[in-house]
Amino acid sequence: MATVPELIFRLLGASLLLAALAGPAGASVELEGEVVQGGLVFGQAPEGSQAWLDGQVLMVSPDGRFLIGFGRDDTESRKLEVTLPDGTRWSRSLTPQARSFDIQHIDGLPSEQVTPRPEVLKRIRDEAAMARRARERRDARTDWTAGFIWPAHGRITGVYGSQRILNGQPRAPHWGIDIAAPTGTPVKAPAAGLVTLTHPDMYFSGGTIFVDHGHGLVSAFLHLSEILVESGQRVEQGEVIGLIGATGRATGPHLDWRVSLGDTRVDPKLLLPPLPE
Repeated sequence: MATVPELIFRLLGASLLLAALAGPAGASVELEGEVVQGGLVFGQAPEGSQAWLDGQVLMVSPDGRFLIGFGRDDTESRKLEVTLPDGTRWSRSLTPQARSFDIQHIDGLPSEQVTPRPEVLKRIRDEAAMARRARERRDARTDWTAGFIWPAHGRITGVYGSQRILNGQPRAPHWGIDIAAPTGTPVKAPAAGLVTLTHPDMYFSGGTIFVDHGHGLVSAFLHLSEILVESGQRVEQGEVIGLIGATGRATGPHLDWRVSLGDTRVDPKLLLPPLPE
């Protein structure tokens, strides 16, 4: 399987490899990934480097690796600054390319399908806080360096960034990729990591697992019929962690796989090789 440095990501139908910023002694900063809405960029600087994004310190591993994520609606240029071990400072502006997302308008729905009851809202808020706490973890692990594989195979029924407007009220965009498959289909860890949250029945997402890949990069697996791991457990790439289901707010069995870098939701599909036949 290809590692992250070996992957050449697609950008608007063309491959993108952000050129290295060569230093006077041959040191360089290399960036790979898609500078696009929902994209994730993998950085590699010389050992001992430091990095900032818009003046905010980035987490940099001892061997110089770091991550930059772009949200669905990001349009502004971001300034990346890297200080090499010899004190040389490099900077680059990164402006995410715009994408088109599917927007659906659905009117005439009963009000209870658009605005949950007060007791349900409390449950939703409590579960959202639980998920937020799990995403706040920041480990120096770099389990994402081995790249990502498909967690399951099946028909793609939902994509990142799509959105529904119900009775004129915008709903949150869809943050993941939906893979339809029969209930009981195994779900594999797309990359190694640490299980930081398991829940058998969240209101929206049903059976839920979070796997932290390091540096705040987290995978979420939703609507599972069965959870086969425990919080605090380390999992390896390809290890079966759960089974596909239709729990929570789901109309049929599928896996909803989401990826976030801190508070930024990125598009999982941009991390993957083409879906096998």
